[in-house]
Amino acid sequence: MNFLRNAGQKLAQNSWFLVGVILPVLLSAVYYYGIASDQYVSESRFVIKAPNQRAAQTTSFANLIQSTGLSSGQEQSNQVIDFVRSRSALETLDKKLDIKKAYGDPGIDLLSRFPRIWEKNAFEDLFDYYRTKIEISRDNDTGLVVLRTIAFSPKDAAAINAHLLQQSETLVNQLNENARNKAISEAENRVVEAQTRVNKALKAVSDYRSQARLVEPLKEATGVVEIANRLITERAALEAQLSTVRQVTPDHPSIPVLREQIASLTREIERQNSRLVGGGTNTISRKLPDYEALQIEQELASQLLVLSQTSLEQARTEALKQQFYLERVVEPNVPDLPEYPKALKTVLTILGFALCLYFIIWMFVVGILEHAPED
Repeated sequence: MNFLRNAGQKLAQNSWFLVGVILPVLLSAVYYYGIASDQYVSESRFVIKAPNQRAAQTTSFANLIQSTGLSSGQEQSNQVIDFVRSRSALETLDKKLDIKKAYGDPGIDLLSRFPRIWEKNAFEDLFDYYRTKIEISRDNDTGLVVLRTIAFSPKDAAAINAHLLQQSETLVNQLNENARNKAISEAENRVVEAQTRVNKALKAVSDYRSQARLVEPLKEATGVVEIANRLITERAALEAQLSTVRQVTPDHPSIPVLREQIASLTREIERQNSRLVGGGTNTISRKLPDYEALQIEQELASQLLVLSQTSLEQARTEALKQQFYLERVVEPNVPDLPEYPKALKTVLTILGFALCLYFIIWMFVVGILEHAPED
């Protein structure tokens, strides 16, 4: 105890203690208790939700699944938080409320009002100042976004909070609109592409028919086969008749006629067969694979067009619904009492810091003096 009392007396007699501890504490006390302007805080809370958002699961397994990834509206909440902290929000806010006037009123103390003594009256400095007066974050326990605005009057704090909240709602609506327009635009592009593919397939089939001089190769091939089969049947009947005549009357005058008819049918059968499967490139069998490929492409293109049109209708239906919306949970309040400056806390903090710094320097100096060589 004597040691501490002696140390205290020595410190009190030390002028460096007065300069390093007492003076900063006195100056801070004079500033925070007598000069610093009162600062008011307005707070609001909101959440981004979807109309079809499901209620929270009750089972632990469902909660585990729900905890993975971004939950419904969380991505939009992040976008709103980034927007409130952005220059775009400040620009819009300054046009509506004149932020420079709200934070630069002559009645505000010199160290607190904008521009501060080390700043210029420029937008970048205003943006840096604005970032110190806006607090927005997500409450992990409730999932709500908390917006706190600081100003030098209760009405300014509430007005700034309300306008930022309104801008956030506008941003969510714009995000919905952009998403809807993008979905519809992409669906319309797919319909156009499918329609172009159908038109291209139809033209390819038409051009192939003109070039090959065939309307329906498969039907014509079936017709050729039917003709050939009928001719073969007729030839078989004539051959049977000829065989009978030759057995009964070998010199019958109809025998040459029957032979000529059989030969004529044989030539016609060969001609029909050559149209179907001849060795040339102009046969139906050579043209049929290309035509079938074009037909398959036409059917696929038509099916794709139907699917694209269905997707477009679904996109338009979804466009009628609002994907996400901002739901206000706590409206911006008009504060009754100032929250800043916290004079006692700040002065005690300065006192503690100054004492720690002083004792560190004092012990350092004492250590040097104790180890210094004596003359």
